[in-house]
Amino acid sequence: MHSGALLPKPQMRGLLAKRLRVHIVGTFIVALGVAAAYKFGVDEPRKKAYAEFYRNYDSMKDFEEMRKASIFQSAK
Repeated sequence: MHSGALLPKPQMRGLLAKRLRVHIVGTFIVALGVAAAYKFGVDEPRKKAYAEFYRNYDSMKDFEEMRKASIFQSAK
């Protein structure tokens, strides 16, 4: 009994193309997941925070407070 006959022959042709196809699809799926996580975990909350800040922001009031604190040299 020869032990070499029990093992299947290794696939040599097309192995790189097959593995690249699997890895490219996996990489694409991971990249979409990371992009979605960033958009909904970072970008959307940041946009909401900016919108909330500028909804009640009074630039003239802020300017007057900075002017009274002597931050500006040209506006006294």
